[in-house]
Amino acid sequence: MKGLLAISRVIDAVNSQIGKKIAWLILVAVLVAAINAIIRKVFNVSSNAWLELQWMLFGAVFLMCASWTMQVKEHIRIDIVNSMLPQRVRQWIELIGHVLFLMPFCLLIVYHSWPFFMRSYAINEQSLSAGGLPQWPAKGLVVIGFVMLTFQGVSEIIKQIAIMRGDLEDHEAALGHAAAAEAEAQRLLDQAKEQGLAS
Repeated sequence: MKGLLAISRVIDAVNSQIGKKIAWLILVAVLVAAINAIIRKVFNVSSNAWLELQWMLFGAVFLMCASWTMQVKEHIRIDIVNSMLPQRVRQWIELIGHVLFLMPFCLLIVYHSWPFFMRSYAINEQSLSAGGLPQWPAKGLVVIGFVMLTFQGVSEIIKQIAIMRGDLEDHEAALGHAAAAEAEAQRLLDQAKEQGLAS
């Protein structure tokens, strides 16, 4: 298990570093949108390339930060239901969900998106809009994003098995930033109630 946990740590480190760097593309997308809007209003000039660059940058963030999002437990889940279940049930749901749903879905997307990307690259597919950008880089992002998510799924399965075997601690911090914020809000609320009663 130690060897598998070492692999998991490497996957986590790589996806975390990539995610943290790619997340800055949101700022770039905002700047591109702002500059494009200013040029359009002031000079009455617009470019499809600028518009397409915006959604490509957003697509890069969405696809290439998905694995980091999963790693820090910030992906969408039904927390209201999940929090009411016993810990062991939550662990089994996590493991089964990753093995039976996440992994097959990711592998299926990679399998189908690779030839989709290769065909686009082979013909140097261009945008249908005048002055638009090449389309194959965006299609390549689908492959990269889901390969990263597949590896992160492997890491999450390894960690979940280790937790269930007692080889790894299930830290409360692993519940994600949202859960930490909720816990802090509850603590402040309890503190305010105590002060209200004391006064």
